[in-house]
Amino acid sequence: MQYTEIMVRYGELSTKGKNRRNFIDRLGFNVRQAMHDFPKLVVKAHRDRMHIQLNGEDSTKVMERLKQVFGIQNFSPSIRVARDVEEVKKVATQMVAEQFHEGMTFKINTRRSDHNFQYDTNELNDMLGGHILKTVPGIKVKMKEPDMILRVEVRVNGIYLSSETIDGAGGLPVGTAGKAMLMLSGGIDSPVAGYLAMKRGVDIEMVHFFSPPYTSEQALNKAKELTAKLTPYVGRIQFIAVPFTEIQETIKEKVPSGYLMTIQRRFMLRLSEMIAKKRNGLAIFNGEALGQVASQTLESMAAINDVTTMPVLRPVVSMDKNEIIKIAQDIDTFDLSIQPFEDCCTIFAPPAPKTKPKIDKARYYEKRLDVEGLLARAMENITITDIKIGDEFMNEKQADFAELL
Repeated sequence: MQYTEIMVRYGELSTKGKNRRNFIDRLGFNVRQAMHDFPKLVVKAHRDRMHIQLNGEDSTKVMERLKQVFGIQNFSPSIRVARDVEEVKKVATQMVAEQFHEGMTFKINTRRSDHNFQYDTNELNDMLGGHILKTVPGIKVKMKEPDMILRVEVRVNGIYLSSETIDGAGGLPVGTAGKAMLMLSGGIDSPVAGYLAMKRGVDIEMVHFFSPPYTSEQALNKAKELTAKLTPYVGRIQFIAVPFTEIQETIKEKVPSGYLMTIQRRFMLRLSEMIAKKRNGLAIFNGEALGQVASQTLESMAAINDVTTMPVLRPVVSMDKNEIIKIAQDIDTFDLSIQPFEDCCTIFAPPAPKTKPKIDKARYYEKRLDVEGLLARAMENITITDIKIGDEFMNEKQADFAELL
């Protein structure tokens, strides 16, 4: 059927009390951002639900995009009919008949926002239900757990009919929990951490460290493409590329091999904090999972966290690898994450990194370095890319190249 509107029901927003209006406004903004390439849509976010007027846009494509926007419990595509009972009967019967199967049960659920309409909810339920029983042979009424619920909403500008309820992404609207930086590598874990952060309402900006000529342009584009994979949940994400070559070369020259990884990660965390403070971020997220690699033991985390007082949040810290992979597959980042482009964490990885580094030793080795100068030069040369839904950074030639590695 040619739907005219999508009616959106909120999830956790219903519990937000005095802040409810802020949450709803943010969700409306996020939906508009996510639907930026559907110019005819009109999004109206009201207190009890949101109405998206399609105005001829493809309802199937819009609904696929809508499924990924956090803060939505579920939604229903609907058809607007004139405030004429005979016309409502005709469209309701057509809607039910198109979905009918042998032995199917149904019920009518009417809601009136316009209480001046000539019929009340019970009268409309009886009229429409009786008409459908007469005109759709074999269908039966069932009040508890029917196969179909035909929802009828009477408003001032028309009567809206819907028969499907499609689950949304749940969670909270991105941006309602503040802004944070995500330390994005090219691997499996950090995009999953970003997804989980956004689901709890965090507006994330990606911080990616790259080290040319040791890391390639393809590796940088892979990180941007991973960011693009997450844009449907919010509409657009800022990607911050941080040059890390000088820092890595200096650390490799002046720090013992066992502490290379620890000192590198301490610099990454310092830079992430500096960027966060500059861009009004409140926390840093990363994809560390406890015990997965040498830098992800409790001792390593403590030694690395020593350089910041800003909260460092790890959404996947207690998950095993299979759990993380399952989410990565669900959000369509896994296949891209496993493409074997090098990143700056692997190219300078020591053969035997310390799994229990000492904070005092990490501080001691950093005295050999011009920490402030290295940080300042990296900050001077960061670049920021605004990544939107539909942006692509990996062309077919680059993907073929990755297959050969």
